[in-house]
Amino acid sequence: MELENILTNIGIQQLNDLQQEAVAKFPSGQDMMILSPTGSGKTLAFLLPLADKIDVASNAVQAVIVTPARELALQIDGVIKQMKCGIRSMSCYGGRPAMDEHRIMESMLPHVIIATPGRLVDHLQKENFDSSHVDTIIIDEYDKCLEFGFEKEMAAALGLLPSVKQKVLCSATRSIRLNLPVTLDYLEQEGEVEKRISLHVVHSPVKDKLDTLLCLLRCFGQKQTIVFLNYREAVERTAAFLKKAGVQCEMFHGAMEQDRRERSIYKFSNGTSNVLVSTDLAARGLDFPDIDNIVHYHLPLNEEAYIHRNGRTARWEAEGSSFFLLNDEEFVPDYVIDKNGDIPEFYIPKNLPPVQPSIWATLYIGKGKKDKISKVDVLGTLCKIGGLDVKEVGRIDVREHQSFAAVHRAKLPKLLERLKGQKIKGIKTLFVEAK
Repeated sequence: MELENILTNIGIQQLNDLQQEAVAKFPSGQDMMILSPTGSGKTLAFLLPLADKIDVASNAVQAVIVTPARELALQIDGVIKQMKCGIRSMSCYGGRPAMDEHRIMESMLPHVIIATPGRLVDHLQKENFDSSHVDTIIIDEYDKCLEFGFEKEMAAALGLLPSVKQKVLCSATRSIRLNLPVTLDYLEQEGEVEKRISLHVVHSPVKDKLDTLLCLLRCFGQKQTIVFLNYREAVERTAAFLKKAGVQCEMFHGAMEQDRRERSIYKFSNGTSNVLVSTDLAARGLDFPDIDNIVHYHLPLNEEAYIHRNGRTARWEAEGSSFFLLNDEEFVPDYVIDKNGDIPEFYIPKNLPPVQPSIWATLYIGKGKKDKISKVDVLGTLCKIGGLDVKEVGRIDVREHQSFAAVHRAKLPKLLERLKGQKIKGIKTLFVEAK
């Protein structure tokens, strides 16, 4: 497929410098290191030239993409499907039976497998797919894979992929120094990203900053915001407090069940919730294109964590804001002051607007790809049977066994009433609000 068609499918008008250079140099077949800040388009930088390399007429697995987290695997898989270039891809990760993934492999015959390190090794050791045609391996967030302790798994995977001729490693930091034949170094652009982020200090009059956080979020209205904390327990406590106060928020941390994590990200991404309360797990590997505000409820553990948190906003030339929420015992880190000087204080006004609910709600549909359901089927059912206008339907996501759709919240009660006991594509299914 022509590059222009792919760009149209994914909604991109032109490639940035990183992507152009990657497209030009990837076909050399040499090992490559891509160094680029969060939000600079690394995923497309390796997917676009990979798409040109894959033989879609073959039924063989030809490339493997390794990621440190299941959310990133799902994200990359979604981008490939959005490209609509004939490549069959699937994501593999822990938290679900490997045998289910094996069955999907046998029926789908993927060209590209995107997997977390441990799950990839599991499939390779069990010979669940023929690895003899895999000539390309891409390790995304390579530094994060090492940080998470996946060095042995990655080495084992490489040992089980004897036909690999090209390795591509991606990193958002220079913490890993490898002498590869080709290096695309765009990390100096971090300074440009920082210029698009306005920094603010918000002082809390008491040590427990929850009330101040709530007031700050009320100032933001419906703007998309990520609140970062350092501990899972603190994430749960903060999310519970905000929900009780009427804020539509989701929480995200590593101890959550896979399905709950995915649902949190989906509801935040489709606008049902405009606040995500998270550990630094959300600071990397997730694609949120329109984040307006970053709130450091807990101070970042180090400068690298700070950079990656702020990297969630001001993406693709956009602008964003970053707020340090401080009590009397906390101070803006020196590495921030050294680069930016004194940070101005943000004063919360006395007369605050009430918490406003999002205009969107998420509808759960109990059928998915396994039932041969498509986005068109979902949209048609919501409009023809549910009585919605196309403009009252937002993002639709069809998964293997279930589907989700963002719908106007005001229309949800009547919609559920109309859909009760109804069918989608001739199949009776369950329609409920996703919680």
